[in-house]
Amino acid sequence: MANALILILVASPAAGAQSRMWSMFGAALILILSTAMFFFYFQAVCHKILRRQFDREYFRSIVNANRLEFPSLRKLLEEFGAPVDYPRLCMMLKCDFLALTYLLKNAANVNQRYSYDERLLILYFRWKFFSLVVRRLLGLSEKNSILSLTSILQYFANVVGQRVNTVRFGNLTAADYLLNV
Repeated sequence: MANALILILVASPAAGAQSRMWSMFGAALILILSTAMFFFYFQAVCHKILRRQFDREYFRSIVNANRLEFPSLRKLLEEFGAPVDYPRLCMMLKCDFLALTYLLKNAANVNQRYSYDERLLILYFRWKFFSLVVRRLLGLSEKNSILSLTSILQYFANVVGQRVNTVRFGNLTAADYLLNV
């Protein structure tokens, strides 16, 4: 009986340490899986927002009026598969993003703030832009990241174009008015 009691006392600290190790492993596994599920659902929600169909291509007038470059970048990558100058590409995407987020907030927007969908897509754009930088550093293909960034910009331009199209100046839409200025 005494030998069993000594054996339990001696084995107890080791068993406690092993138990703590398994509980830490379980907690880390739950944290990793929860984070992965969060990003999966975040991406799924953003893709659902981006699949929204507009009754026409509003983005063309916004691109022309504001001299945005993302459609030419998309065409260059999709049709020709040509290599791009990375610093110039980043600057083009950043400038278009800044211009479109400004227009989203201020052009024909009564509330002067972003909607829930727009906020999510702004975060998604920043996340994808960060992944583009990481892909560049790791030497991975950047084409899919660039195309997804341009699709986000196209969505923003469509939203701005749709809002501006509802505002009329006589018999001209606001986008047509801006093109004629």
